[in-house]
Amino acid sequence: MNIHDLEAFVAVVETGSIVGASARLNLTQPGVTRRIQNLEERLATPLLDRQSKPLKPTVAGREAYEHGRRVLRSLEDLKAGVSLDGAVRGEFRLGIMPYLSTSALSAPLDSLREAFPQLTLKITSSLSPRLVEQVQHSEIDAVAVCLPEGVAPPPELACDDLGAQSVLLVASPDLGVPRPVEIGALSRYPWVLNETGCGFRAFIRHRFEVARLPFHVGVEAQGADLRMSLVARGHGIGIVTPGALSGSQWRDAVEAVDCPGFKPQVRCWLLHRPPAGRLARPIAVFRDALAEALKGPMPLMS
Repeated sequence: MNIHDLEAFVAVVETGSIVGASARLNLTQPGVTRRIQNLEERLATPLLDRQSKPLKPTVAGREAYEHGRRVLRSLEDLKAGVSLDGAVRGEFRLGIMPYLSTSALSAPLDSLREAFPQLTLKITSSLSPRLVEQVQHSEIDAVAVCLPEGVAPPPELACDDLGAQSVLLVASPDLGVPRPVEIGALSRYPWVLNETGCGFRAFIRHRFEVARLPFHVGVEAQGADLRMSLVARGHGIGIVTPGALSGSQWRDAVEAVDCPGFKPQVRCWLLHRPPAGRLARPIAVFRDALAEALKGPMPLMS
């Protein structure tokens, strides 16, 4: 079996298209198509449902994909090499959502570098939905993300639950939010939130839609400190962790909003595609150090 044919098939499954696989592998589209056809002929079965968009594997293709990923991961491990003294080499592509960046890039990163000094770290920061998509497509080796409580990670990923974190609703006293406030009254106020694609924003919107209530984002802004400053100036309701609020320069300018029955929580996860291969130990070291760091005050949600 030709490894290049297998690489092309895996790339098509992970990108969802011949075009995406062509860009990833730096091949022409006809070249990718020929490699897929070669593999199908070799295995004597169709591997892709060519009527679906994006392209999806057939039942046989799904099984071939899982086996193929393991083969390619083993080859990557062989290329990276593990020395006789156990030193792990090569790249570790790690995705971290901004909300976790302060916690993840201090003690956990120090622990990782100390344990694996010959490992090259490539760190990406993005919103959780994008990071989950990237690890699903094997563009990143592992991701540290937060998902709304009750939302499970994709079942094909290996998942380490790092625990729940409480989230506070906060607003300036000048906004005039009653204390306490019912969710119906809460819906009359604007919100100051991250951009579309943020899991927290999607969770709040969903709760309001289920209750058949309007949901209005008054200001969409990137950067936790900027959003807190906007909340403090009365532009809308924001979200923040208790630890972040206590350490914020805006803590005396805002107050917690008490809305019985609406107590958002997020759950932190470390996700990766199995098998972890040579990265099993680095992933475990980072996971344990991040879990310990999350027991302390959390940073502002970026």
